[in-house]
This record gives sequence, C-alpha cells and structure tokens, in this order.
Amino acid sequence: MSTSDKKLSSARLTQPTDKFVEEFTASVMFDQRMYRQDIQGSIAHATMLAKVGVLSEKEREQIISGLQQIMQEIERGEFEWSIAQEDVHMNIEARLIQLIGEVGKKLHTGRSRNDQVATDVRLYLRDMIVPIRSELRRLQLALLDVAEREADTIMPGFTHLQTAQPVTFGHHMMAWFEMLQRDIERLDDCSKRTNSLPLGAAALAGTTFPIDRSYTAELLGFERICRNSLDAVSDRDFAIEFNSFAALLMMHLSRFSEELIIWSSAQFDFVDLGDAFCTGSSIMPQKKNPDVPELVRGKTSRVYGNLFNLLTLMKNQPLAYNKDNQEDKEPLFDTIDTLLGSLRVYADMMGVIKVKKNNMRQAALKGYATATDLADYLVRKGLPFRDAHEVVGLSVAYGIRQNKDLSELSLEELRQFSDQINEDVFAVLTLEGSVAARNHLGGTAPAQVREAISFARQQLG
Repeated sequence: MSTSDKKLSSARLTQPTDKFVEEFTASVMFDQRMYRQDIQGSIAHATMLAKVGVLSEKEREQIISGLQQIMQEIERGEFEWSIAQEDVHMNIEARLIQLIGEVGKKLHTGRSRNDQVATDVRLYLRDMIVPIRSELRRLQLALLDVAEREADTIMPGFTHLQTAQPVTFGHHMMAWFEMLQRDIERLDDCSKRTNSLPLGAAALAGTTFPIDRSYTAELLGFERICRNSLDAVSDRDFAIEFNSFAALLMMHLSRFSEELIIWSSAQFDFVDLGDAFCTGSSIMPQKKNPDVPELVRGKTSRVYGNLFNLLTLMKNQPLAYNKDNQEDKEPLFDTIDTLLGSLRVYADMMGVIKVKKNNMRQAALKGYATATDLADYLVRKGLPFRDAHEVVGLSVAYGIRQNKDLSELSLEELRQFSDQINEDVFAVLTLEGSVAARNHLGGTAPAQVREAISFARQQLG
C-alpha cells in the first residue's frame, strides 16, 4: 500500500514543489516517531467534534476505525511513508482518506497543523518523561544500595583534587543521590508545563467552530489548556525547559563519570567498574578502558548543543508559527534518546560496581587528611582557631620532613608545637575517629549516612 503523492495542502500552488525542496522541507523522516501521539490526538479531536455536533456519530466511528487501522499498519511495518506528504500528520491523514474516503477529509475541521504538531510534541515528550523518570529513579536506587553497603568505607575526600578530609564512600554516593534528586524535581516541574493543551488554537487565532477544548483536554489527559491561541501554536518553552533539565542532568552524570574515570585508573585504583562496562585496547593488552563513563561525559556536550540549538532557534521568531519550528524536533528527540541511554547504562553499571576498600583507606592515610581534626581538638582545649590552625600547619610541615602522617607522630613530637596536646589526641587522628566525629545532619559519619539513606528511601516511596 502507499499513501497518495498528491499533497493535501497544495491547492493554492500553481506549480509542483521542486523535488529537492520537497525533500529539504520534509520532516517525516524523523517526526514519524510521533505517530502514536498524532493518532491519539486525532481520535480525541474527532470525538470532540462529534460531541459538539460538527461530526455525526457514524462519521466519528469511521474516522476512529480508520485511524486504528493505520496504527496497526505502522506497527506491523506495512505503512509506506511519503516525503511528498511532508510530515507524520499529512501522511496519516492522506492514508485515512484512502481508507474511508470523503469522511476522512472532515477530520481536520477546526484545527491546523500548527496546533496539531504543538499537541503531538507535547504528548510525545509527556510520554517519554515517564521512562526517563523511571531510569533516573533506578539509578538513584542503585546509588542507595552502594551507599548502604559502603556506609563505613573510608576514602579521602578532595578539594582541588587534593586530599582534604576523610569521608565515607557511602557519603560520597549520597552526594550523587542529592544531585539526582534535584534533577527529579526539575523534571517533575517541567512535566507540569508540558502537560498543557494547544489543540483548538488552530493556525493562530482559534476557530469559528463550536469546539470544546476542555473536553479535548480531558480526553488527552492534559491538566490545563493553553489560554492564548498565538502563544499556544508558537510556544516551545516546554521543549527548551526539558533540554535545560537534561543539560543539568548530563552535567551531573559527566561529573560522576570524571570521578569514576579517575577512581578506576591504576593511579587511584579505588573501584572496578565491571568488564561489561569497559573495553580493551587494540594494541595494549593490559588496558581496561572506562568507555561507558567516558562516552557519557562526551555525550554531555551533545545535550548542551541541543539546548543551545533550541534557544537559538526560538530567539528571533515573531508570533505565531514559523517553519523554523520544524527544527525543534531533532534536538529534542536526540536529547531524549541520549538521556535514556545514559541513564540506563549508568544504573546498570552502578549496580555492579566493586569498591576496593583497602586502597581507599590507604589513600586516606596520605595527605594529612586528619589535620582539621587536630585543629578542632586544640580549639576544644581552649586554643583560638587561628592559633590552632598555625599549630597544625607547623605539625604538618614537620610530618612532611619526617615522612610521617600526623597519626604516626609521637606525643613528644606533637607537643613541641603545643603543650595542649595530650594522649587523647590519637583518638581524633584516626580515620574512623575523624568520620565518626562528624555526626550531624549532612555529615559523613556512618550513622548519618545510614540516616540519609533511610530518609531517601522514604522519599522514593
């Protein structure tokens, strides 16, 4: 079967469209992925037209039956897409007319491709937000599992990529969780503004037919209706907002990736990502390359580009609809695909990550990670913080010269810098003592990590 090559919108034109122009302006190659949403919107539109008396019940039934048949043809791979019909909307309508005749020509009453495509894109994005949110939650749950398992595992915490203070690996995973939780909140917020019905705005000014937009919104599950017809057909804020959310999420995944790449290197050797998420080298047999986090880090720039693409696309468009808006779909679709793939592979990878606890501990013993604990100890003994800071600085400098960590210095060595230091100092210079002492909301103490995990699980329901 084939759809008709006669354009449904060509009556005004006296010459056929140039072949190259036809191909250049067509979008059916990429917007056909919205066929479900287009048919869903058309069924709702036909149902509404019958309710207000523009279509008869028999005509409504014929249209819906034809649209359902087209859905089956597409899903069986039997539908022949035609560039001559430009896009998914006209392809489906042309086939509908082939199937049911003159009645099919009545479907477009009271609407335009302008409000039709705006509705389809919103429906499509709304549908795709569901699996994206699901994969995001799956990654969060994987992080919670790792954090719970590694709540007591000590590692060096870094600032400027220099050893700063001891933290637990569980605490570090919960930092990642918090970043993703903000992403979830942004996605939910974006979803609210996506879920608004443009259909009924027609080309730009509304329609003379007695349409019932509230009924159409109810049929399609929209929570609200776009209240201005000019804005309804030209608004792409929701797509830009989604891409903004996606850029932030990918930035977070890219930061995770950078840490995993560093941690899995021979120089750090903190984690093993699992062979299924790495590749070998074509020439160096010893290599195990962290390709998954590297590729996610690389794909982040792709999503940034899509966001800037959409912002630039919309920046100088006058109201209402312009052909420029055809260019909104490819960056949006690409971002959706990139997000889904990145989240899926990350959730799978974090589910099997192996933590090398001893290597982390040995690294935390280097770099004088408990220096702040010694300063806090001296403050509790009555020394002003700035004086305590100087004492610890001198102690660290001495330790460097002696090639000893603070915990390895003798009491006599430590006391040469302050007579406030006593035998009890060694309890705060241990890694375990350091992390356990930070036992407050948001702190790295294992007890607080477990409390944070419990709270997070309650949030997730």
